[in-house]
Amino acid sequence: MASASATSLCRFQTFQNQPIKTCQVTKTSSSIKLVSNGWANSGFSSLRISRLQICCAAKPETVQKVVEIVRKQLALPPESEVSPDSKFALLGADSLDTVEIVMNLEEEFDISVEEESSENISTVQEAADLIEKLIEKKSAA
Repeated sequence: MASASATSLCRFQTFQNQPIKTCQVTKTSSSIKLVSNGWANSGFSSLRISRLQICCAAKPETVQKVVEIVRKQLALPPESEVSPDSKFALLGADSLDTVEIVMNLEEEFDISVEEESSENISTVQEAADLIEKLIEKKSAA
């Protein structure tokens, strides 16, 4: 299962720029946990500042396995650097290589990747995150 964390900091303000609500939300797994919530004045509000940052990180062993599969498919030498942020295209992959990488990932992790999802995979991290998501979904079914 991928570990996920998200924090949302938002401030709602009235038309007079008086803050009426501030909140911080943290997500650590499949449920959202409200960390803090404060109310001040009431009135009509408009959203002035809203920031949501989500960071999902697949397990290191999943990332490492994806790196190994990419390295093998593209016949990369051991000294070439392949990191989670490595883009398949910059590593020399064409569209056929990317399809074959996805097929190898499906076989290795016993998952099925939808065509729409496979089109959105361009980095090692994106592939690893998708694998974690599909494994979690499969185990929940």
